[in-house]
Order: sequence, then structure tokens, then C-alpha cells
Amino acid sequence: MLSKRDFKFNHRHYKGDKLSKNKGFSDTSANRYSLALFELANESNFLIQIEENSTALLNLISNNEDFKNLIKNPTIDRDVLMNIIKKISKNFKLEILFKNFLNFLIVKRRFFYLEKILISFNEICSKKRGELKAEIKSAKKLSQEEIDKITEELSNNFKSKIKLNYNHDQSLIGGLVVQIGSTMIDTSIKNKLQQIENRMVEA
Repeated sequence: MLSKRDFKFNHRHYKGDKLSKNKGFSDTSANRYSLALFELANESNFLIQIEENSTALLNLISNNEDFKNLIKNPTIDRDVLMNIIKKISKNFKLEILFKNFLNFLIVKRRFFYLEKILISFNEICSKKRGELKAEIKSAKKLSQEEIDKITEELSNNFKSKIKLNYNHDQSLIGGLVVQIGSTMIDTSIKNKLQQIENRMVEA
């Protein structure tokens, strides 16, 4: 099992700040890495498994602050990162191809863009399946049944498969915010209050 100390930063592993500013790494670069992973996974017939691996790692980044901080630090020693990947690979039963890809990013000093690359990879997988990506936020925590019902309604309205990413956001006070591509549906109380405030300022 992974523990918090597996992700703790030790000053002995600090390599200085000469690697910290890979300014040339753009969204286009992230897309190149993610597309290369997609093609390798597809050719090897491990696409489903590697997409699952990618999603598991994104969840780890989202839920484990220590791991997120570690991968965002471009100055961590290569051997330390590879050892962490070895433990993660064992814990999550990662495919060899995916593990090798992660180690490749470490060697190329691109590991601290991991989150961006994996998000791009998952988006490529969705597009290839003809899915639309939808983001939904709600003030009230939705049950799985409610999420499934919303997904079905969106799929019927947009005549496409929907890949839904759901977040519970209490700051909305009430209602929903749904984003599909450039289309946004905002029924939140927070938005209505903002509209009232804007009208008062304009009056």
C-alpha cells in the first residue's frame, strides 16, 4: 500500500532550479505526448486498460495533495520519481506500457506535466469513441441515479454519447452548472445573485 511518506519531499532530492522552467512546453507538446501514448496503447490492444490506468492516476493526483505537489516539482531526483512510479505501478497494477511511458516522461524531464498529458490522453480516447465531454457542478450532492439521469438527458438532447465529469460545489448555493463544449447552462443561485448584483450596479 502507498503511504503519505512515499510522496514526502526530502531536501536531499532537490536538484536546484535549473529544470524548473520548461517554458517551451505548451498544450501542443502535451498533445503530442498524449497522442503518442494513444497510438501505442491502441496498436498494442491495451487502450482500455491504459485509459483506466490514466484515470486512476488522475484521481490520485486529485485526491492526494502530497503526490500532486511532488509531480509539480520539476527538481525532484529522477531515481526518486522512478521509485515512486514503481510503487504506484504495483499498487494500481499498471500496464507495463503505461509504466514505461511514465518513466520516459521522467527521463525527458516532462513528468511535472503529467496531469496535463493524461487529461489530454483521456480526451483523445473520448473523442475517438464519439463522446462529448460534459462538466457538471451542483450545490446539492447528487446520487448516482441522478447523475445517470442527467447523462441520459444530455445524451438525448445532444444526440451523442456523453462522458460526464461531476463535481459537488457548495459555493453555488443551489442549482446546477452544466458545461458541454462552448454551451453552458447555469441555473445556480450564485449566478442569479450575480445577475441581480450586476443589474443593481448598472442602474
